[in-house]
Amino acid sequence: MRLLVLLSRVPYPLEKGDKLRAYHLVRRLAQRHQVHLFCLTDAPVDPAAIDHLRGFCADIEVVRLPRWRVALRLAGALFGRVPYQVAYFHHGFAQRRFDRLLERVRPDHVLCQLVRTTEYVLPHHAMPRTLDLMDTLSKGMERRVRRAPIMLRPLFKAETRRLIAYENRMIDQFDHCTIISAQDRGFLYHPRRDEVVVVPNGVDTGHFAPMAEELRYDLVFTGNMNYPPNVDSALHLVNDVLPLVRRERPDTSLLISGADPGPRIRALAEADGSITVTGWVSDIRQSYATARVFVAPMRIGTGLQNKILEAMAMGLPCVTSPLANNALGARPGEAVLIGRDAAEHAGAILALLGDGELHARIAGNGRRFVQERFGWEQAVSVLEATMGTPGRVGGAGAAGPR
Repeated sequence: MRLLVLLSRVPYPLEKGDKLRAYHLVRRLAQRHQVHLFCLTDAPVDPAAIDHLRGFCADIEVVRLPRWRVALRLAGALFGRVPYQVAYFHHGFAQRRFDRLLERVRPDHVLCQLVRTTEYVLPHHAMPRTLDLMDTLSKGMERRVRRAPIMLRPLFKAETRRLIAYENRMIDQFDHCTIISAQDRGFLYHPRRDEVVVVPNGVDTGHFAPMAEELRYDLVFTGNMNYPPNVDSALHLVNDVLPLVRRERPDTSLLISGADPGPRIRALAEADGSITVTGWVSDIRQSYATARVFVAPMRIGTGLQNKILEAMAMGLPCVTSPLANNALGARPGEAVLIGRDAAEHAGAILALLGDGELHARIAGNGRRFVQERFGWEQAVSVLEATMGTPGRVGGAGAAGPR
């Protein structure tokens, strides 16, 4: 099958969740299909990243979106109904390049990741197409409203409404739709949301495996540190959870590791010598391997947290929130410990740091859990089966609303 894949970012290196998902799915799809990539970017791209992707893709076309064009599109979007993040990525000059690529490749199927890329495909009504929604973006935006500065809340509320309407429309426009978890599927407002296929993320448990390293930190939190849910989680961990832990263990140390930490995150290390902020690291496994406990007290956001899958695969016991675990599906107290608030997070952390038997049990169960449930090959098989079936959700060749 000739498969054309549209992405809102170049999927390498793997410093963001959408890039990680796209990379692993595309790499495995390319083993059995001819994959052509069409990627958008608003930043310079390392030529080495393109060379790496060419190692398994038939070709790759990257379209740079100048910031001035993005600003104009966002200004125009104020008077429209398209979500701002869709307008951000859709441009006439890029549409023309996509149309030329489509004419040249003549793919058997088009796969879009996130609603950000869907405008490019909509004019091509007869083209078989699948949308990987990935997360329910509307729900993530809705959660951000409550914690946003008062001046930004009207904007976030408007974007939430736009995203809900747009997600519903895209589900009708595409032959097939996939999503990362049953929890995210349940957040959709479409009346036939149960027809959206769950394609979970995977984790390479051969690559992410226990490593013998010197333990230098008690706690670790990882992720793209300019992503608002991760920023909120890190601040909550430091400001609300860690002080409770330090009542019993005053010397508890914390590692925050991940790309693009902003001033608020870097300030955490400047104010506390027991907190380390690394920024981008070339091998995130080193961050996991040098800590005793992984903590992700997620309060906003959607989707399946790759960081938790990786930490569990590395043999770290994990403490997280019900929000994150609802997508993960681990049994609380068996493969993961859950905290509903700062006090419960602190209690779980103290239990793991103070009880070696509990630490080993949660760590071992967590690794077995991801080995059994979260393989990339399984995810790709579900995606292939979805793309290969007659249209069911909406779009060309699909049944209309029932």
